[in-house]
Amino acid sequence: MKLGIFLLAAQFEAGDHGEVLTAAMDAGIAAEEAGFDEAWIAEHHFVPYGLCPSAVTFASMLLGRTRRIGVGTAISVLSNQHPVALGEQTALLDQLSGGRFTLGVGRGGPWVDLEVFGTGLARHDEGFPESLDLLMRWLTHHRVDAASENFTFRKVQVVPRPLTYPHPQVIVACTSRETASLAARHGLPILLGMHADDEEKAAMVRTYECAASACGRDPKGVEHAAATVAYVADTRREATETLRASMPKWLRRGLSAHVTVDDRQRHMRDPQEYTDFLCRTHAVGSPAECVRALERTSERTGIKRFLFFAEGAGDSRLTIENVARLGKEVLPALRKVSV
Repeated sequence: MKLGIFLLAAQFEAGDHGEVLTAAMDAGIAAEEAGFDEAWIAEHHFVPYGLCPSAVTFASMLLGRTRRIGVGTAISVLSNQHPVALGEQTALLDQLSGGRFTLGVGRGGPWVDLEVFGTGLARHDEGFPESLDLLMRWLTHHRVDAASENFTFRKVQVVPRPLTYPHPQVIVACTSRETASLAARHGLPILLGMHADDEEKAAMVRTYECAASACGRDPKGVEHAAATVAYVADTRREATETLRASMPKWLRRGLSAHVTVDDRQRHMRDPQEYTDFLCRTHAVGSPAECVRALERTSERTGIKRFLFFAEGAGDSRLTIENVARLGKEVLPALRKVSV
């Protein structure tokens, strides 16, 4: 298995934003020390659910403060920015990190971000395939032009060229079968979120495999990934009580802060019920229970790349302790099984 830390820079309590961001950076550095393969950073705008507005910027800082670990974005919101600008940043980090950077991209939500950054609702609702196509052309060609509704420019030279051939690592976040099929057509792996249970993840992987086969691509060997809550304690009861004491309030504040660009109605899961769901279906409990949960998901879905959300206790000290325990008591057992 390939095992990474998933950093939301989550704001559990009102307070200093710098402390939250520094704690997330410290957790990423601790992940390398604990033996993780990767560290991933999320991107959000205008909500306390996560305080990092630029996953690429955070990733560049973390790459500079680590030496071995891979660093990725989970995800950079492609609907909010120009694909060429994101492609240039990706190539730059690919070169300077020696190939340690992975670009995760996604459609994002229909949030007010689209209004603030001027890209508009159409870039979210219909424009994601076009944006992904332009991004991948930039990462694989020497010269690129565009002539479409969203992007029109004369042919320009790609500078700098990426280091990694045929292109830097790219993964696509999926919450719909349409996006899974799109990723398959590009031959890119998919990233599945914490909200999906094993049945939903397995169905998305099957959709990907069917779409890949239909366009002549071999779906086997593609390294899909899944985000998972991961909190280890001496007992399942202790781990669950810790998360149930911290996560519902954070989820309520963070998720309710999202504002849609067109004031459409949206459904928000009950924070307590969602926390219980996450504790029940993810890697929460004793070391052995965490291992079993991840093995079960891997067996049911075929996924062997996991991103551990380790900040669930809402306390920077407990997060670092959790990262250390996961590295010492969970990762070795998973790697022993996967050999």
